[in-house]
Amino acid sequence: MIYPVMLAGGTGSRLWPLSRQLNPKQFLKLTDPKWSMLQSTVARLNGLPVQPPLIICNEEHRFIAAEQMRQAGFQGAHIILEPCGRNTAPAIALAALQLQKARQQGEEDPVMLVLAADHLIQNVPAFQRCVQQANTLALAGKLVTFGITPTHPETGYGYICQGEAINEHGHRVEAFAEKPGMDTAKAYLKSGNYLWNSGMFMFRAGRYLEELGKHRPDILAACEAAMENLRQDFDFTRVDEARFAECANESVDYAVMEKTDEAAVVALDAGWSDIGSWSALWDVSPKDAQGNSTSGDVMTLDTNNTLVRAESRLLATLGVDDLVIIETKDAVLVAHKDKVQDVKKLVAQLQADGRYEHLNHREVYRPWGVYDSIDSGERYQVKRITVKPGAKLSVQMHHHRAEHWIVVSGTAKVTNGEKTYLVTENQSTYIPVGQVHSLENPGVINLELIEVQSGSYLGEDDIVRYEDRYGRK
Repeated sequence: MIYPVMLAGGTGSRLWPLSRQLNPKQFLKLTDPKWSMLQSTVARLNGLPVQPPLIICNEEHRFIAAEQMRQAGFQGAHIILEPCGRNTAPAIALAALQLQKARQQGEEDPVMLVLAADHLIQNVPAFQRCVQQANTLALAGKLVTFGITPTHPETGYGYICQGEAINEHGHRVEAFAEKPGMDTAKAYLKSGNYLWNSGMFMFRAGRYLEELGKHRPDILAACEAAMENLRQDFDFTRVDEARFAECANESVDYAVMEKTDEAAVVALDAGWSDIGSWSALWDVSPKDAQGNSTSGDVMTLDTNNTLVRAESRLLATLGVDDLVIIETKDAVLVAHKDKVQDVKKLVAQLQADGRYEHLNHREVYRPWGVYDSIDSGERYQVKRITVKPGAKLSVQMHHHRAEHWIVVSGTAKVTNGEKTYLVTENQSTYIPVGQVHSLENPGVINLELIEVQSGSYLGEDDIVRYEDRYGRK
């Protein structure tokens, strides 16, 4: 049996403004109108002999990860929360330690299939055949990496040099190579011995921990310490924050794969892309006769080889070529396709300027539902709030703002100081500054309401929580 491990950290800053720090690319529907990148990663395992997935994600993304697993019907997913990012070697170690801990007496050392949650694989049958081939090597104690059969000289990926054959499908890893210049990339492609480094792996949990302990005992010790005091919180497993923060920040390539004598590589030719930039998304997207890839309410005229995505309104282009144009409710990006690798510089500038647009969308997901910041100005803010059936916002208080709630549809159960009452469609209620209050949906349909905030400070950090069923501070 194979145990899938999904690495769902990262921020995907090159895909701003769609990808944001609190809603990054692995949770977005970039290549499939039905499923996010994470959901697609889990779905392509259907038909393989796998256990429910183990997901490693950031503390800030826990609710959206759990909700996406629920929406897609993937039962039994286990989520381990990283209190801070420490790269792939520690993340995989947490998963391996968890699998070892859960192993029943007499069970074999479990085989881990480690996948990035934000990659595209277009040929699923080819991928599954490759996993089965890698499984044979992993069962024999090898640490297997998947090398992508290159289609062109690429300077944006690292490479793996294949050594002697181990069996008909796998080779010993001769060497790992950093991202090359164009001349070197052309030489790699011509040689036929080099594969792109995909960042996907397969090995027994115990073998990985053994090699990690041999080459980076400090990382293993820090992860073992972090796993000593686990806390279970709904769907989530929380590790010791202070001990994990002491762990080195190191990739699995540097920590283990480049040092071990047991590294093997299996070639994967399955329409793979890491969707690392807007131009990469344009490369793999369907296009019209003019080479344009469009999504949403888009009109193009005299436009060629351009990626256009509209999220909330009509987006029209005229007389442009080779651009990326991305519209969201609160930001628009216009960039030449040759410059999309520098989008992360824009994100860094937004952060340095103290703006919120790098952090989240206007529409923000919460464990109880979602809110959309419709309008704001001096001393006021308007939100449209959707509360899922049976969900409840925290019992809270604000020092600086009052709130007026107008129910659009559904029924709200409101606690307002000492009073608890129902508010139904076309009714409203008022929450004064400093009043302890809560909002709950007791019904079986979504509760939709408009919230009008007024006061001297309207930031999300003006919340004093007294009680919260979702474990938030």
